Amino acid sequence: MAFALIFGSQAALAQDAAEATSTEQLESVDPAQAADVADADAVVDGSSGYTPMAPTEGIGMPVDRGLDIQQQFSETGEYAYGLHIGLIWVMAIISLFVLGLMLYTMFRFRRSANPVPSKTSHNTTIEVIWTVVPALILLGIAIPSITLLAKQYEPIPKDAITIKATGYQWYWGYTYPDNGDFEIISNMLDDKEADARGEPRQLAVDNRMVVPVGVPIRLQTTAADVIHSFAVPSLWFKHDAVPGRLNEKILIVDKPGVYYGQCSELCGARHAYMPITVEALPMDKYNAWVLAQGGSIAGASEAGIEANPEAAPMQEPESTVEGAAGAGEFPVENPTT
Repeated sequence: MAFALIFGSQAALAQDAAEATSTEQLESVDPAQAADVADADAVVDGSSGYTPMAPTEGIGMPVDRGLDIQQQFSETGEYAYGLHIGLIWVMAIISLFVLGLMLYTMFRFRRSANPVPSKTSHNTTIEVIWTVVPALILLGIAIPSITLLAKQYEPIPKDAITIKATGYQWYWGYTYPDNGDFEIISNMLDDKEADARGEPRQLAVDNRMVVPVGVPIRLQTTAADVIHSFAVPSLWFKHDAVPGRLNEKILIVDKPGVYYGQCSELCGARHAYMPITVEALPMDKYNAWVLAQGGSIAGASEAGIEANPEAAPMQEPESTVEGAAGAGEFPVENPTT
């Protein structure tokens, strides 16, 4: 079992190598720039402006006929993937062992070879073995499992960037309290528009949730109406959004890219049509995006940083989807029509 868990960690390392090959076209980020945006010394020039990043096929999204979980782009996800592979080997070894015992028993104790059956009722040694060994296996599995659980709920640093995701029926709103408290409304694109943009159908949105790479994010979740759930599989992140309650959990995205998710709590008639798109950018491009939305960056004025007039226009605070509510408004009365 220990070999299997170690092998799982090696598989996770192999996955990292595959990710590096698959994401060569994504931009890299200097660790020196992966600092809190509230730190004036970490604010860098956003003059390059913001241009929505094109997704990479098979990265951050489901793949056709896929058998494994999505490739992971967070430290917690990589650890979880290693545990996942290790547990598969544990299950395979146990299954083969049990199958071997069954075949041996069927052959060794068949009627033709044993016309007089044994009258043995129990064997103390065997009974101790089949009690102790499974208990040790479960203990071995519990240690990395508890470690994974602890990793997902590590204390959030005080200098983390706060982003709040609010679930509505049926779309998402993203608020940036540390950057001017503006809100972005995000609705699913229709198939035609998703195809035109080169994005996966029923996962692409008009306005993405943009985050910086390599920076601790205090991702808060809540809801305006019913329970929703903010889930992005490739970032190993899932958190319920409950009306009247503010949940929060740390999120750190390792590499620039576009990562897709969906609401994972049955929330009504259009539950399947409120996807999530997270775009992770290097810090300078994240700053440019914030300024393009009319947001603010702590220390920007002291550093002489201004919004670039050539940057992408501000995302509309109102969704382009007809009939959808705007930021902070109540859900529409009849959204299914």
